Amino acid sequence: MALDLRLQVKLSQQLVMTPQLQQAIKLLQLGRMELVDVVTQELEENPMLEEGVDPLEVREEQKLSGDETETLVTPEETHQEVKGEAEGMNDIDWQTYLDGYSLSSGTSDVYEDSEERPSYENLLTKKSSLIDHLMWQLSLSSVSDLERRTINEIIGNLDEEGYLHSSVEELAEGAQVPVEIVEKSLHLVRQYDPPGVACHNLQDCLLLQLERLGLAESLASTILRDHIDDLEGRKYSVIAKALKIPLDDVLSASKLISSLDPRPGRAYNQEEVQYITPDIFVRKVGDEYVVMLNDEGLPNLRINSFYRNALSNSESVDKKAGEYIQDKMRSAVWLIKSIHQRQRTIFKVTTSIVKYQRDFFDYGIAHLKPLVLRDVAEDIEMHESTVSRVTTNKYVQTPQGLFELKYFFNSGISTAFGDSVASESVKSKIKDIIGQEDPKKPFSDQKIVTLLAGQEIKIARRTVTKYREMLGIGSSTERKRLF
Repeated sequence: MALDLRLQVKLSQQLVMTPQLQQAIKLLQLGRMELVDVVTQELEENPMLEEGVDPLEVREEQKLSGDETETLVTPEETHQEVKGEAEGMNDIDWQTYLDGYSLSSGTSDVYEDSEERPSYENLLTKKSSLIDHLMWQLSLSSVSDLERRTINEIIGNLDEEGYLHSSVEELAEGAQVPVEIVEKSLHLVRQYDPPGVACHNLQDCLLLQLERLGLAESLASTILRDHIDDLEGRKYSVIAKALKIPLDDVLSASKLISSLDPRPGRAYNQEEVQYITPDIFVRKVGDEYVVMLNDEGLPNLRINSFYRNALSNSESVDKKAGEYIQDKMRSAVWLIKSIHQRQRTIFKVTTSIVKYQRDFFDYGIAHLKPLVLRDVAEDIEMHESTVSRVTTNKYVQTPQGLFELKYFFNSGISTAFGDSVASESVKSKIKDIIGQEDPKKPFSDQKIVTLLAGQEIKIARRTVTKYREMLGIGSSTERKRLF
Protein backbone atom coordinates (compact mmCIF):
# COMPACT_ATOMS: atom_id res chain seq x y z
CA MET A 1 0.00 0.00 0.00
CA ALA A 2 1.55 3.29 -1.12
CA LEU A 3 1.60 6.33 1.10
CA ASP A 4 1.52 9.83 -0.31
CA LEU A 5 1.22 13.38 0.98
CA ARG A 6 -1.45 15.75 -0.24
CA LEU A 7 -2.99 19.09 0.73
CA GLN A 8 -6.70 19.33 1.40
CA VAL A 9 -8.82 22.40 2.12
CA LYS A 10 -11.52 21.80 4.72
CA LEU A 11 -14.08 24.25 6.12
CA SER A 12 -15.46 23.57 9.61
CA GLN A 13 -16.87 25.38 12.63
CA GLN A 14 -15.62 24.88 16.15
CA LEU A 15 -15.86 26.64 19.48
CA VAL A 16 -12.66 28.40 20.47
CA MET A 17 -12.18 29.11 24.19
CA THR A 18 -10.67 32.56 24.11
CA PRO A 19 -8.89 33.85 27.23
CA GLN A 20 -11.77 36.28 27.80
CA LEU A 21 -14.35 33.48 27.68
CA GLN A 22 -12.27 31.34 30.02
CA GLN A 23 -12.07 34.25 32.45
CA ALA A 24 -15.85 34.76 32.33
CA ILE A 25 -16.48 31.07 33.05
CA LYS A 26 -13.96 31.15 35.89
CA LEU A 27 -15.59 34.20 37.49
CA LEU A 28 -18.99 32.56 37.18
CA GLN A 29 -18.08 29.65 39.43
CA LEU A 30 -15.99 31.54 41.98
CA GLY A 31 -17.29 32.04 45.49
CA ARG A 32 -17.62 35.46 47.05
CA MET A 33 -14.26 35.51 48.85
CA GLU A 34 -12.47 34.06 45.81
CA LEU A 35 -13.98 36.76 43.61
CA VAL A 36 -12.74 39.48 45.96
CA ASP A 37 -9.22 37.99 45.79
CA VAL A 38 -9.29 37.90 41.97
CA VAL A 39 -10.52 41.49 41.72
CA THR A 40 -7.89 42.65 44.22
CA GLN A 41 -5.16 40.95 42.19
CA GLU A 42 -6.42 42.56 38.97
CA LEU A 43 -6.40 45.97 40.65
CA GLU A 44 -2.72 45.44 41.50
CA GLU A 45 -1.70 44.18 38.05
CA ASN A 46 -3.85 46.25 35.67
CA PRO A 47 -3.21 50.02 35.78
CA MET A 48 -6.40 50.64 33.77
CA LEU A 49 -8.52 49.52 36.71
CA GLU A 50 -9.18 51.56 39.81
CA GLU A 51 -11.58 51.31 42.69
CA GLY A 52 -14.13 54.02 43.33
CA VAL A 53 -17.31 55.63 42.11
CA ASP A 54 -17.51 56.94 38.57
CA PRO A 55 -17.28 60.80 38.58
CA LEU A 56 -20.22 60.93 36.17
CA GLU A 57 -22.39 59.09 38.71
CA VAL A 58 -21.26 61.46 41.48
CA ARG A 59 -22.11 64.48 39.35
CA GLU A 60 -25.58 63.11 38.62
CA GLU A 61 -26.21 62.48 42.32
CA GLN A 62 -25.08 66.00 43.14
CA LYS A 63 -27.49 67.43 40.58
CA LEU A 64 -30.34 65.45 42.09
CA SER A 65 -29.48 66.58 45.63
CA GLY A 66 -28.98 70.21 44.55
CA ASP A 67 -25.67 70.71 46.39
CA GLU A 68 -23.29 70.56 43.44
CA THR A 69 -21.86 74.03 44.08
CA GLU A 70 -21.12 73.20 47.68
CA THR A 71 -19.26 69.94 47.05
CA LEU A 72 -17.31 70.84 43.94
CA VAL A 73 -13.72 71.90 44.62
CA THR A 74 -11.49 73.55 42.06
CA PRO A 75 -8.13 71.98 41.19
CA GLU A 76 -6.39 75.09 42.57
CA GLU A 77 -8.00 74.50 45.97
CA THR A 78 -7.08 70.83 46.10
CA HIS A 79 -3.43 71.46 45.26
CA GLN A 80 -2.63 74.39 47.53
CA GLU A 81 0.94 74.53 48.76
CA VAL A 82 1.38 73.73 52.45
CA LYS A 83 3.73 76.22 54.10
CA GLY A 84 5.80 75.32 57.12
CA GLU A 85 5.71 78.69 58.81
CA ALA A 86 4.59 79.02 62.40
CA GLU A 87 1.45 80.98 61.58
CA GLY A 88 -1.21 80.55 64.26
CA MET A 89 1.13 78.71 66.64
CA ASN A 90 0.54 81.31 69.36
CA ASP A 91 -3.23 80.75 69.18
CA ILE A 92 -2.92 77.20 70.63
CA ASP A 93 -3.25 76.68 74.36
CA TRP A 94 -0.31 74.31 74.72
CA GLN A 95 -0.71 73.91 78.47
CA THR A 96 -4.24 72.55 78.09
CA TYR A 97 -3.12 70.32 75.24
CA LEU A 98 -0.28 68.78 77.26
CA ASP A 99 -2.48 68.30 80.32
CA GLY A 100 -4.96 66.28 78.28
CA TYR A 101 -2.34 64.24 76.48
CA SER A 102 -1.69 60.77 77.91
CA LEU A 103 1.76 59.25 77.60
CA SER A 104 0.50 55.74 78.33
CA SER A 105 0.51 53.38 75.40
CA GLY A 106 -2.32 51.17 76.67
CA THR A 107 -5.91 51.17 75.49
CA SER A 108 -7.48 51.79 78.90
CA ASP A 109 -8.26 55.46 78.11
CA VAL A 110 -9.56 54.81 74.60
CA TYR A 111 -12.84 53.16 75.59
CA GLU A 112 -14.93 55.22 77.98
CA ASP A 113 -17.66 52.59 78.20
CA SER A 114 -16.89 48.97 79.06
CA GLU A 115 -19.42 47.85 76.45
CA GLU A 116 -17.30 49.46 73.72
CA ARG A 117 -14.18 47.59 74.80
CA PRO A 118 -13.47 44.60 72.51
CA SER A 119 -13.47 41.14 74.05
CA TYR A 120 -10.15 39.57 74.99
CA GLU A 121 -10.75 36.82 72.41
CA ASN A 122 -10.64 39.46 69.66
CA LEU A 123 -7.33 40.82 71.02
CA LEU A 124 -5.54 37.47 70.79
CA THR A 125 -3.26 37.15 67.80
CA LYS A 126 -2.90 33.37 68.09
CA LYS A 127 -5.01 30.69 69.70
CA SER A 128 -3.17 28.51 72.20
CA SER A 129 -2.64 24.99 70.85
CA LEU A 130 -2.11 21.76 72.78
CA ILE A 131 1.64 21.99 72.21
CA ASP A 132 1.71 25.60 73.47
CA HIS A 133 -0.25 24.59 76.57
CA LEU A 134 2.11 21.69 77.35
CA MET A 135 5.25 23.74 76.67
CA TRP A 136 3.99 26.41 79.06
CA GLN A 137 3.64 23.76 81.77
CA LEU A 138 7.10 22.46 80.95
CA SER A 139 8.52 25.95 81.46
CA LEU A 140 7.09 25.89 85.00
CA SER A 141 8.51 22.44 85.78
CA SER A 142 11.79 21.82 87.60
CA VAL A 143 13.47 19.16 85.47
CA SER A 144 16.98 18.39 84.28
CA ASP A 145 18.29 19.28 80.85
CA LEU A 146 18.01 15.66 79.67
CA GLU A 147 14.42 15.41 80.87
CA ARG A 148 13.54 18.74 79.28
CA ARG A 149 14.93 17.57 75.93
CA THR A 150 13.04 14.30 76.25
CA ILE A 151 9.77 16.02 77.16
CA ASN A 152 10.21 18.25 74.11
CA GLU A 153 10.53 15.10 72.01
CA ILE A 154 7.40 13.59 73.59
CA ILE A 155 5.30 16.73 73.10
CA GLY A 156 6.45 17.00 69.49
CA ASN A 157 5.21 13.48 68.76
CA LEU A 158 1.66 14.01 70.07
CA ASP A 159 -1.18 14.08 67.57
CA GLU A 160 -4.01 16.61 67.55
CA GLU A 161 -6.08 14.52 69.99
CA GLY A 162 -3.25 14.26 72.51
CA TYR A 163 -2.23 10.64 71.87
CA LEU A 164 1.34 9.39 71.64
CA HIS A 165 1.94 6.87 68.84
CA SER A 166 5.72 6.56 69.21
CA SER A 167 7.18 3.82 71.36
CA VAL A 168 9.56 4.44 74.26
CA GLU A 169 12.46 3.08 72.21
CA GLU A 170 11.71 5.42 69.29
CA LEU A 171 11.54 8.40 71.63
CA ALA A 172 14.83 7.40 73.25
CA GLU A 173 16.48 7.19 69.84
CA GLY A 174 15.05 10.54 68.74
CA ALA A 175 16.10 12.40 71.90
CA GLN A 176 19.35 10.38 72.22
CA VAL A 177 18.72 9.59 75.87
CA PRO A 178 18.41 6.34 77.84
CA VAL A 179 15.08 4.53 77.97
CA GLU A 180 14.83 5.16 81.72
CA ILE A 181 14.87 8.93 81.12
CA VAL A 182 12.07 8.57 78.55
CA GLU A 183 9.90 6.55 80.95
CA LYS A 184 10.41 9.11 83.72
CA SER A 185 9.72 12.04 81.37
CA LEU A 186 6.62 10.33 80.00
CA HIS A 187 5.31 9.91 83.53
CA LEU A 188 5.82 13.65 84.11
CA VAL A 189 4.00 14.63 80.91
CA ARG A 190 1.04 12.46 81.88
CA GLN A 191 0.65 14.56 85.02
CA TYR A 192 0.13 17.67 82.89
CA ASP A 193 -3.17 19.17 81.90
CA PRO A 194 -5.38 18.03 80.16
CA PRO A 195 -5.84 14.71 81.97
CA GLY A 196 -5.17 11.70 79.75
CA VAL A 197 -2.61 13.34 77.50
CA ALA A 198 0.40 11.41 76.08
CA CYS A 199 -1.26 7.98 76.35
CA HIS A 200 -0.81 5.29 73.71
CA ASN A 201 -4.45 4.17 73.43
CA LEU A 202 -7.98 4.94 74.58
CA GLN A 203 -7.89 2.46 77.45
CA ASP A 204 -4.80 4.03 79.05
CA CYS A 205 -6.24 7.52 78.48
CA LEU A 206 -9.49 6.79 80.33
CA LEU A 207 -7.72 4.88 83.11
CA LEU A 208 -5.38 7.84 83.65
CA GLN A 209 -8.35 10.21 83.91
CA LEU A 210 -9.98 7.97 86.54
CA GLU A 211 -6.67 7.88 88.41
CA ARG A 212 -6.55 11.70 88.42
CA LEU A 213 -10.07 11.64 89.88
CA GLY A 214 -8.96 9.29 92.66
CA LEU A 215 -10.92 6.34 91.21
CA ALA A 216 -8.03 4.06 90.30
CA GLU A 217 -9.54 1.14 92.25
CA SER A 218 -13.19 1.79 91.35
CA LEU A 219 -15.60 -0.45 89.44
CA ALA A 220 -15.21 1.79 86.38
CA SER A 221 -11.44 1.14 86.33
CA THR A 222 -12.02 -2.60 86.63
CA ILE A 223 -14.43 -2.56 83.69
CA LEU A 224 -11.96 -0.56 81.58
CA ARG A 225 -9.05 -2.86 82.39
CA ASP A 226 -10.78 -6.23 82.02
CA HIS A 227 -13.97 -5.77 79.98
CA ILE A 228 -13.40 -2.89 77.57
CA ASP A 229 -14.46 -4.98 74.55
CA ASP A 230 -17.81 -5.82 76.15
CA LEU A 231 -18.18 -2.15 77.14
CA GLU A 232 -17.69 -1.02 73.53
CA GLY A 233 -20.33 -3.52 72.43
CA ARG A 234 -22.72 -2.33 75.17
CA LYS A 235 -22.90 -5.86 76.59
CA TYR A 236 -23.70 -4.67 80.10
CA SER A 237 -25.40 -7.89 81.16
CA VAL A 238 -22.29 -9.88 80.19
CA ILE A 239 -20.11 -7.58 82.33
CA ALA A 240 -22.52 -7.86 85.28
CA LYS A 241 -22.51 -11.65 85.04
CA ALA A 242 -18.70 -11.84 84.80
CA LEU A 243 -18.18 -9.55 87.81
CA LYS A 244 -21.16 -11.03 89.71
CA ILE A 245 -22.62 -7.60 90.45
CA PRO A 246 -26.05 -6.03 89.81
CA LEU A 247 -26.71 -4.60 86.35
CA ASP A 248 -27.49 -1.19 87.85
CA ASP A 249 -23.92 -0.95 89.19
CA VAL A 250 -22.53 -1.67 85.73
CA LEU A 251 -24.79 1.00 84.22
CA SER A 252 -23.67 3.55 86.82
CA ALA A 253 -19.99 2.80 86.14
CA SER A 254 -20.60 2.99 82.40
CA LYS A 255 -22.27 6.36 82.83
CA LEU A 256 -19.18 7.59 84.70
CA ILE A 257 -16.91 6.30 81.91
CA SER A 258 -19.02 8.03 79.26
CA SER A 259 -18.44 11.36 81.02
CA LEU A 260 -14.65 11.09 80.46
CA ASP A 261 -12.95 12.75 77.48
CA PRO A 262 -11.67 10.23 74.90
CA ARG A 263 -9.81 13.03 73.05
CA PRO A 264 -8.01 15.16 75.67
CA GLY A 265 -6.34 17.40 73.09
CA ARG A 266 -9.52 18.23 71.21
CA ALA A 267 -10.29 21.36 73.27
CA TYR A 268 -6.98 22.95 72.17
CA ASN A 269 -7.17 22.06 68.48
CA GLN A 270 -10.67 23.09 67.48
CA GLU A 271 -10.82 24.77 64.11
CA GLU A 272 -11.94 28.35 64.06
CA VAL A 273 -15.50 28.94 62.92
CA GLN A 274 -15.63 30.12 59.31
CA TYR A 275 -18.53 32.49 58.87
CA ILE A 276 -20.24 32.52 55.48
CA THR A 277 -21.22 35.78 53.83
CA PRO A 278 -24.25 35.27 51.57
CA ASP A 279 -24.00 36.26 47.92
CA ILE A 280 -27.67 37.10 47.75
CA PHE A 281 -30.61 37.86 50.06
CA VAL A 282 -34.21 36.74 49.74
CA ARG A 283 -36.56 38.82 51.89
CA LYS A 284 -40.33 38.77 52.14
CA VAL A 285 -42.00 42.11 51.51
CA GLY A 286 -45.74 41.83 51.92
CA ASP A 287 -46.81 38.68 50.07
CA GLU A 288 -43.88 38.65 47.66
CA TYR A 289 -40.25 37.62 47.98
CA VAL A 290 -37.63 40.14 46.88
CA VAL A 291 -34.21 39.00 45.62
CA MET A 292 -31.31 41.36 46.38
CA LEU A 293 -27.65 40.96 45.47
CA ASN A 294 -25.07 41.45 48.21
CA ASP A 295 -22.48 43.85 46.76
CA GLU A 296 -21.00 44.76 50.12
CA GLY A 297 -17.25 44.16 50.20
CA LEU A 298 -16.90 43.86 46.41
CA PRO A 299 -14.69 46.62 44.96
CA ASN A 300 -16.51 49.05 42.66
CA LEU A 301 -14.38 48.92 39.51
CA ARG A 302 -14.00 51.63 36.91
CA ILE A 303 -11.61 52.57 34.11
CA ASN A 304 -8.82 54.94 35.09
CA SER A 305 -9.69 58.36 33.63
CA PHE A 306 -6.04 59.32 33.03
CA TYR A 307 -5.35 56.36 30.75
CA ARG A 308 -8.74 56.71 29.12
CA ASN A 309 -7.93 60.32 28.17
CA ALA A 310 -4.47 59.25 27.03
CA LEU A 311 -6.02 56.65 24.76
CA SER A 312 -8.38 59.21 23.24
CA ASN A 313 -5.36 61.42 22.43
CA SER A 314 -3.55 58.59 20.69
CA GLU A 315 -1.44 60.98 18.61
CA SER A 316 0.60 62.01 21.65
CA VAL A 317 1.15 58.43 22.84
CA ASP A 318 4.01 56.18 21.79
CA LYS A 319 3.03 53.22 19.58
CA LYS A 320 4.17 50.53 22.04
CA ALA A 321 2.62 52.41 24.96
CA GLY A 322 -0.62 52.73 22.99
CA GLU A 323 -0.71 48.97 22.30
CA TYR A 324 -0.07 48.26 25.97
CA ILE A 325 -2.87 50.63 27.03
CA GLN A 326 -5.23 49.09 24.46
CA ASP A 327 -4.51 45.56 25.68
CA LYS A 328 -4.95 46.45 29.34
CA MET A 329 -8.07 48.47 28.53
CA ARG A 330 -9.72 45.51 26.80
CA SER A 331 -8.84 43.26 29.74
CA ALA A 332 -10.29 45.75 32.23
CA VAL A 333 -13.51 46.28 30.28
CA TRP A 334 -13.99 42.53 29.88
CA LEU A 335 -13.45 41.96 33.60
CA ILE A 336 -16.05 44.57 34.52
CA LYS A 337 -18.55 43.09 32.03
CA SER A 338 -17.89 39.56 33.28
CA ILE A 339 -18.54 40.58 36.89
CA HIS A 340 -21.78 42.32 35.91
CA GLN A 341 -22.83 39.26 33.89
CA ARG A 342 -22.04 37.04 36.86
CA GLN A 343 -24.22 39.14 39.17
CA ARG A 344 -27.10 39.19 36.68
CA THR A 345 -26.94 35.41 36.23
CA ILE A 346 -26.96 34.79 39.99
CA PHE A 347 -29.98 37.08 40.28
CA LYS A 348 -31.85 35.24 37.51
CA VAL A 349 -31.10 31.79 38.94
CA THR A 350 -32.15 32.78 42.47
CA THR A 351 -35.35 34.40 41.19
CA SER A 352 -36.21 31.18 39.34
CA ILE A 353 -35.48 29.08 42.45
CA VAL A 354 -37.78 31.30 44.52
CA LYS A 355 -40.53 30.77 41.95
CA TYR A 356 -40.19 26.97 42.03
CA GLN A 357 -39.64 26.64 45.80
CA ARG A 358 -42.22 29.15 47.05
CA ASP A 359 -43.64 26.62 49.55
CA PHE A 360 -40.19 26.11 51.06
CA PHE A 361 -39.74 29.83 51.71
CA ASP A 362 -43.22 29.97 53.25
CA TYR A 363 -43.32 26.80 55.35
CA GLY A 364 -39.84 25.25 55.63
CA ILE A 365 -37.83 22.18 54.63
CA ALA A 366 -40.78 19.78 54.81
CA HIS A 367 -42.28 21.54 51.75
CA LEU A 368 -39.14 21.48 49.60
CA LYS A 369 -39.98 20.27 46.08
CA PRO A 370 -37.89 18.15 43.71
CA LEU A 371 -35.92 20.35 41.33
CA VAL A 372 -33.24 19.72 38.71
CA LEU A 373 -30.88 22.06 36.89
CA ARG A 374 -32.77 21.64 33.63
CA ASP A 375 -35.92 23.21 35.09
CA VAL A 376 -34.13 26.42 36.05
CA ALA A 377 -32.03 26.44 32.86
CA GLU A 378 -35.15 26.30 30.69
CA ASP A 379 -36.85 28.96 32.81
CA ILE A 380 -34.04 31.53 32.43
CA GLU A 381 -33.06 30.31 28.92
CA MET A 382 -29.51 29.34 29.77
CA HIS A 383 -27.49 26.14 29.58
CA GLU A 384 -27.48 23.65 32.45
CA SER A 385 -23.70 23.98 32.82
CA THR A 386 -24.10 27.72 33.41
CA VAL A 387 -26.66 27.11 36.14
CA SER A 388 -24.39 24.48 37.69
CA ARG A 389 -21.46 26.90 37.80
CA VAL A 390 -23.58 29.71 39.24
CA THR A 391 -24.94 27.56 42.07
CA THR A 392 -21.50 26.28 43.12
CA ASN A 393 -20.20 27.85 46.35
CA LYS A 394 -22.94 30.51 46.32
CA TYR A 395 -25.05 31.06 49.42
CA VAL A 396 -28.42 32.72 49.89
CA GLN A 397 -29.87 34.15 53.10
CA THR A 398 -33.57 33.30 53.34
CA PRO A 399 -36.27 33.61 56.02
CA GLN A 400 -35.66 29.87 56.64
CA GLY A 401 -31.90 30.30 57.15
CA LEU A 402 -28.68 30.29 55.15
CA PHE A 403 -28.45 27.73 52.33
CA GLU A 404 -26.19 26.94 49.42
CA LEU A 405 -27.94 27.36 46.08
CA LYS A 406 -27.16 23.70 45.31
CA TYR A 407 -29.35 22.76 48.29
CA PHE A 408 -32.53 23.53 46.34
CA PHE A 409 -31.72 20.98 43.63
CA ASN A 410 -32.54 17.43 44.71
CA SER A 411 -34.22 14.31 43.41
CA GLY A 412 -37.79 13.30 44.10
CA ILE A 413 -39.28 10.33 45.95
CA SER A 414 -42.75 9.06 45.08
CA THR A 415 -45.64 9.23 47.51
CA ALA A 416 -48.75 7.12 47.80
CA PHE A 417 -50.77 9.80 46.01
CA GLY A 418 -48.55 9.75 42.91
CA ASP A 419 -46.80 12.99 43.81
CA SER A 420 -43.12 13.34 44.64
CA VAL A 421 -41.31 14.79 47.63
CA ALA A 422 -37.74 16.13 47.72
CA SER A 423 -35.01 13.90 49.12
CA GLU A 424 -33.96 16.66 51.54
CA SER A 425 -37.50 16.68 52.96
CA VAL A 426 -37.28 12.91 53.50
CA LYS A 427 -33.94 13.34 55.29
CA SER A 428 -35.54 15.97 57.52
CA LYS A 429 -38.42 13.60 58.34
CA ILE A 430 -35.98 10.77 59.18
CA LYS A 431 -34.06 13.12 61.46
CA ASP A 432 -37.28 14.17 63.21
CA ILE A 433 -38.39 10.55 63.69
CA ILE A 434 -35.05 9.56 65.23
CA GLY A 435 -35.09 12.68 67.41
CA GLN A 436 -38.44 11.65 68.91
CA GLU A 437 -37.57 7.99 69.56
CA ASP A 438 -37.01 6.41 72.96
CA PRO A 439 -33.20 6.17 73.51
CA LYS A 440 -33.71 2.87 75.31
CA LYS A 441 -35.61 1.41 72.33
CA PRO A 442 -34.40 3.18 69.16
CA PHE A 443 -36.15 2.58 65.86
CA SER A 444 -34.64 0.20 63.36
CA ASP A 445 -34.36 1.23 59.72
CA GLN A 446 -37.28 -1.05 58.85
CA LYS A 447 -39.40 0.62 61.54
CA ILE A 448 -38.53 4.04 60.05
CA VAL A 449 -39.70 2.74 56.66
CA THR A 450 -43.03 1.81 58.25
CA LEU A 451 -43.38 5.21 59.93
CA LEU A 452 -42.61 7.00 56.65
CA ALA A 453 -45.22 4.84 54.91
CA GLY A 454 -47.70 6.18 57.44
CA GLN A 455 -46.86 9.64 56.08
CA GLU A 456 -47.56 8.41 52.52
CA ILE A 457 -43.84 8.22 51.62
CA LYS A 458 -42.72 5.00 49.91
CA ILE A 459 -39.03 4.34 50.46
CA ALA A 460 -36.78 1.27 50.67
CA ARG A 461 -34.92 0.27 53.81
CA ARG A 462 -31.52 0.63 52.10
CA THR A 463 -32.47 4.19 51.16
CA VAL A 464 -33.25 4.96 54.81
CA THR A 465 -29.86 3.52 55.74
CA LYS A 466 -28.14 5.68 53.12
CA TYR A 467 -29.91 8.88 54.23
CA ARG A 468 -29.24 8.10 57.90
CA GLU A 469 -25.53 7.70 57.22
CA MET A 470 -25.50 10.92 55.18
CA LEU A 471 -26.97 12.69 58.22
CA GLY A 472 -24.19 11.27 60.41
CA ILE A 473 -26.63 9.24 62.56
CA GLY A 474 -25.59 5.81 63.83
CA SER A 475 -27.55 2.57 63.67
CA SER A 476 -30.14 1.58 66.27
CA THR A 477 -27.48 -0.38 68.17
CA GLU A 478 -25.19 2.63 68.30
CA ARG A 479 -28.03 4.95 69.36
CA LYS A 480 -29.23 2.71 72.17
CA ARG A 481 -28.84 4.23 75.64
CA LEU A 482 -29.68 2.36 78.86
CA PHE A 483 -28.96 5.30 81.16
